[in-house]
Amino acid sequence: MKRNMTEWLQGIIASPARQAMPIATFPGMEMVQASAVDLFTDGQVQYECIHALAGRYPSIAAMTAMDLSVEAETFGAPIKLSDSEPPTVTGSLVTDMAGVEALTVPKIGTARTFEYLKAASLSAQNITDRPVLGGMIGPFSLANRLMDMSQFMMALRRDPDLAHALLEKCTQFLMAYASAFKATGVNGIIVAEPAAGLISPAFCHTFSSEYVKRIVDAVQDENFMVILHNCGNTETLVTAMLFTGSRALHFGNVVDMTRILSQVPADVVAFGNVDPLKVMKMGSVHDVKFRTLTLLEDMAKYRNFVLSTGCETPPGTPLANLDAFYKTLDIFNATQDIRHKWLFGS
Repeated sequence: MKRNMTEWLQGIIASPARQAMPIATFPGMEMVQASAVDLFTDGQVQYECIHALAGRYPSIAAMTAMDLSVEAETFGAPIKLSDSEPPTVTGSLVTDMAGVEALTVPKIGTARTFEYLKAASLSAQNITDRPVLGGMIGPFSLANRLMDMSQFMMALRRDPDLAHALLEKCTQFLMAYASAFKATGVNGIIVAEPAAGLISPAFCHTFSSEYVKRIVDAVQDENFMVILHNCGNTETLVTAMLFTGSRALHFGNVVDMTRILSQVPADVVAFGNVDPLKVMKMGSVHDVKFRTLTLLEDMAKYRNFVLSTGCETPPGTPLANLDAFYKTLDIFNATQDIRHKWLFGS
């Protein structure tokens, strides 16, 4: 469904109530009785998970699953599928400039990209009460999956031409993939660039943000937005992330959101950052309530904050914990309304 995403973002900032958009597709597996393999290999099943979650929870957007192996597999990297965990890349594809030069940029629709685009298309057609977002990896993080991470990190200093050559091919593919998501009718994409959280601000700008910006410039418009996600230690990387032009930023649980929001302009929406593993999956209902309420109270003065998880909630996250996450938000908003009426009248 076509939607003005500029107005959507402005509505979030103007709203007196806090809103939520956890990265949570995997809990839908329990709701539709699907395995992880089903979700990651069958676009119809993934859509059913997304649709089930949208029917149960008032997230301000629906989204496809966060899977950081899809794009590397499409290039030819080996992956491992699991019945209970997200797929993982198990080996590097290139080791030197000759390998990078020989690397073919794959066609969109190859391998499992077809299934993710199918899930996006079905979601866009059938979930019409909120925006739908696709998801893909960022160029720096993809490069770190096509080449051994240690080797690629060393190349940033010792052989930057090699790093840029690989990033160029990653970006060519991801620009086309982002355009394909846009063509499905979704309202935006979340670009996950976690590996960029491991490098300095200068390197993040040169080897990540410059390339992400090209993707943003290629697809972002009034009706289609890019959210840049980095779940690394991003406290010193906010400026580099803002450089990309992404209309919203998403942060992981390793950072203090008060230190992040003080750097984010009031017209850029920032999402974060309840711990998806220790709190949402492993924690008790009480843990979820406590951490969610604490975060909401810490963020009370920032109108451009949206409650979220720090990353995708893992398979096996109890639905009771997701219920508690939203219930805590409801109670916080009700309390805020009471305070507002007491201070300013109805």
